[in-house]
Amino acid sequence: MRKDVEFQSGGETVRAHLYLPDDGEGPYPIVVMAGGWCYVRELVQPVYAEHFAASGVAALVFDYRRLGASDGLPRQHIDPNDQLEDYRNAITWVSALDEIDADRLSVWGISYSGGHALIIGASDWRVRNVISIVPVVDGYVNMRRVHGTTGFRKLEQAIHEDRVARYVTGEYGYMAMSTKDVGHELCTWPFPETYDAFNMLKATVAPAHEHRNTIASTEMLMNYSVYPFLQRILDTPTLMVLAKGDDLTLWDKEMDVFQRIPTEKKELYVVPATKHMELYSERSALDVAAEKCATWLAAQLADVAAGVPA
Repeated sequence: MRKDVEFQSGGETVRAHLYLPDDGEGPYPIVVMAGGWCYVRELVQPVYAEHFAASGVAALVFDYRRLGASDGLPRQHIDPNDQLEDYRNAITWVSALDEIDADRLSVWGISYSGGHALIIGASDWRVRNVISIVPVVDGYVNMRRVHGTTGFRKLEQAIHEDRVARYVTGEYGYMAMSTKDVGHELCTWPFPETYDAFNMLKATVAPAHEHRNTIASTEMLMNYSVYPFLQRILDTPTLMVLAKGDDLTLWDKEMDVFQRIPTEKKELYVVPATKHMELYSERSALDVAAEKCATWLAAQLADVAAGVPA
């Protein structure tokens, strides 16, 4: 069962879908979920939510402020600090529902929000489990590597010019999220397969998706890192799901992050024979990842219910 719900964050209305299991009786454990760069709630996340619900776990899937069905201006402005605050407010709101067991609350994220999930898991006392899918872990390194030397020079120049223009005019400049014409059109994520996958999803299941972002969003991405938070994940079970050879969000950096998480209650799962965007465009790969998340979380919840010691 899916319900349309909403809550307040930063003075704006944030809209979400609440998935409840068809079987069993509440209060249910819950996974709080939000998407990555330019995501809307209909994009990829329903597959994961449905797998969670089938295993007896509710899921809250929300659109960040300024994206999709949620309110807020400027549109398509991706501020990671605001997105983290949206996660925290989502946790507060959903924890008060009668049908939800707030003592069994987990967070899930993918790509940019895969990093957010690690940060929230490290910093919010209410989170019992963390699931992070192909996370962005170091925005500066990510941008520098994927754009290459000359591309990164152009990206930095655009960011510098936008900062000055924004001060003078008060207006936000925009760039594409990705493009098929990587050599000639500046974008944040310079991968033609990203353009193809997201526009296919827009045409089929996620019409509210907009394939652009403020240039200021990319500037903030380059100041984003999960590394300061990792040493705080001491006792929280954590699952990281990666795509083999991922060169979008940097497989080697993700592996490094996993190794630095101190909790012994962590697991790394690499989806075989897949890459980053295939977790969006290939339903078979998506189902593998979603089923892994659901079964792993069910096992964590079962251990807690059985009183299995850490």
